[in-house]
Amino acid sequence: MYWRLAIPISLACLTAAFAQPPQTATPRPTGGFVPGQKRAAEDPAQVDRGKSIYGISCRACHGADLRGGDIGGPNLLRSQLSLSDQKGEKIVPVIQGSLQAGGMPAIPMSPEDAHAVAAYVRSVLGTIGGQGRPPSAMEPPSILVGNAADGKVFFQSKCTGCHSVDGDLKGIATRIPDPRVLQNSWVAGMLRTGRGPAPQTPRNTVTAVVTLTDGQKVEGKLVRIDDFTVTVAKADGTQQTIRRDGDVPKVEVKDPLAAHRELYPVYTDKNMHDVTAYLVTVK
Repeated sequence: MYWRLAIPISLACLTAAFAQPPQTATPRPTGGFVPGQKRAAEDPAQVDRGKSIYGISCRACHGADLRGGDIGGPNLLRSQLSLSDQKGEKIVPVIQGSLQAGGMPAIPMSPEDAHAVAAYVRSVLGTIGGQGRPPSAMEPPSILVGNAADGKVFFQSKCTGCHSVDGDLKGIATRIPDPRVLQNSWVAGMLRTGRGPAPQTPRNTVTAVVTLTDGQKVEGKLVRIDDFTVTVAKADGTQQTIRRDGDVPKVEVKDPLAAHRELYPVYTDKNMHDVTAYLVTVK
């Protein structure tokens, strides 16, 4: 009696199981890169430039290792868009704002800089091991390919208003012996002697002076400013937030690194490598 009941039930289960449609594999992105597959080599100079720009404009969102940053940007090592990119046709439009509706803002940079960032991302993807292993260690290409004499000319024409190789930059190549760190530091305006973020000093702290309607001035380190409020950290350790209505009250922002940011669109690959080649001689 019991066997007669059990056998039909088992056969029904087996029939239902085999009647399920076969599982299909998720298709790989057309023309995309598969982890473990060898990619074509990128131009080392363009990759190095892209890495510097990435560190300035992309690192906060996507992380130093492209796995996502503190602000919550996606992991670029697992992005189908990044994996499918061949010559910037996928990444560059995103940098320029094609995904703004999805929460990815446009990043202000020239098409040449955007292609350099894309080349850097592809270069990192090219070091990913088989079966999705993390990027493998590889000897980075030398960035000392510039002309030191041309770098000195550029430095004297663009940088001596704020810097001096006999003053604040004296012995900079000894203090920062790694040419890559040196280049990334001077491009970002964050010259330092160790790792981690540059310390807050009067040379790089953004300050603000707020002139109230009664003539009183509130000044200190700028904490936040938008169309509605401005917050200043005063010398006594307290913070004061002041409401804004258009240009009232008057707010004067002093950013010591503004000159560096104004030069970002001006720098060429040659400028960057030439200045680095010059600075490594300043010992």
